[in-house]
Amino acid sequence: MPLHLQKLCVGAESFEDLEEWIEQTLEEKRSRGLAVEQVHTTRMAPSRAEDLLDGGSLYWVIKGVMQARQRLLALRSVTGADGISRCQLVLDPELVRVVPRPSRPFQGWRYLAHADAPSDMRDATKDAGLPAHIVVELKELGLL
Repeated sequence: MPLHLQKLCVGAESFEDLEEWIEQTLEEKRSRGLAVEQVHTTRMAPSRAEDLLDGGSLYWVIKGVMQARQRLLALRSVTGADGISRCQLVLDPELVRVVPRPSRPFQGWRYLAHADAPSDMRDATKDAGLPAHIVVELKELGLL
């Protein structure tokens, strides 16, 4: 069974903001002749890499709400210019909306069991065009 990671998405205001940032980053790499892949670098390397790469995803928490996920493709160990080891999470550039779920602040990343991961958002809810915090409130009221 796959294992997932969850991480705060610092700087993004919305799902669309993160999606736009990914597109811009990939286009910049393309124009510079670099490998066109999305990589997120973290300080600590996950010790359960095999489980993460068996269908796992990185779930993004945007403005206190888990809203999106990206499939994990690879984990790479790298050393920065400062000599410090880091881990690169290589991600599928496709950003998938998930059923919004409130999340408390935390530092770094956290493991997320497959059973605890939110499911992908239904098309009807996605097409409604509602902001994630409204979807969360409607779900809490039992209206979605």
